Amino acid sequence: MFEVIRYTAARASEWNRFVAQSKNGTFLFDRRYMDYHSDRFEDYSMMVYRKGRLFALLPGNRKGDTFVSHQGLTYGGFVTDAQATVEHVCEAFVAVNDRLRSDGFRKVVYKPVPWIYQSLPAEEDVYALFVRCHARLIERDVSSTVFLHHRLKFTESRLSGVRKARRSGLEVSESDDVDAFWTILSENLLVKYDAVPVHTASEMRLLKDRFPDNIRLFMTYQGTVPMGGTVLYLTPRVVHTQYISASSEGKRLGALDLLFDHLLNGMDFHRPYFDFGTSARENSNEVNSSLIFQKQGFGGRSVCYDWYEYDL
Repeated sequence: MFEVIRYTAARASEWNRFVAQSKNGTFLFDRRYMDYHSDRFEDYSMMVYRKGRLFALLPGNRKGDTFVSHQGLTYGGFVTDAQATVEHVCEAFVAVNDRLRSDGFRKVVYKPVPWIYQSLPAEEDVYALFVRCHARLIERDVSSTVFLHHRLKFTESRLSGVRKARRSGLEVSESDDVDAFWTILSENLLVKYDAVPVHTASEMRLLKDRFPDNIRLFMTYQGTVPMGGTVLYLTPRVVHTQYISASSEGKRLGALDLLFDHLLNGMDFHRPYFDFGTSARENSNEVNSSLIFQKQGFGGRSVCYDWYEYDL
């Protein structure tokens, strides 16, 4: 009943069409997004057919003898449409696991799509992980999400920052100046974490050009001087802050407080959730207390991003 084949570039259009009409897919699964970093991973994505009809996609890559869904993405797992039932998803897992086993894999790391990103309930895979794969929860990151139809008030510390920014003449506007933002972002990451952004500025410009409706940059300025900003990823249900950063002067003047007051209280993205992303410390499951304090100050509350592992 099920046929599992490995994705090839010849099937890109079919893959992308399925993502666009799926119940839990986002533009991150579009091959025009996934393949920007194809040189970094050995792609091993799977396409699952049921009775000759495309039933599910499984973005993934090979890492030794482990199949990971997908190292280059925050979340992965089965992408399915409204026709997918729990019985069929359980059967699809069996078929995919048989294929992976025959291809020499011994283990799977699986990252399901968090529920806030689902246009329809789509946790059939989470159930199948338990009953068919006997999977183990190996990592749980906590994200801070605002439910825009029931927003909590900003804390006084965030409101104080908004007032300071306004007194200092700061203003927020949408921008295409990726390089200016990347200068601020890169300096912050280098000083605080001795790290660099996952994307380069040129990669972000490329992706922004490919997905102009999904990737947007908003900046806070004092006159013409950029003080800080955020790159937003817009998916069907969620506005997600992919990057957030402010200069040292921008932090002092409350640039990010004004920015998120504008985005949360001054704009309507026609989506129910605004997700600030996770706040884990580098190489740790412990939260960065100052970072999550700031996000919770804007009204963010917890949504978990889980990683599972099972043996084949």
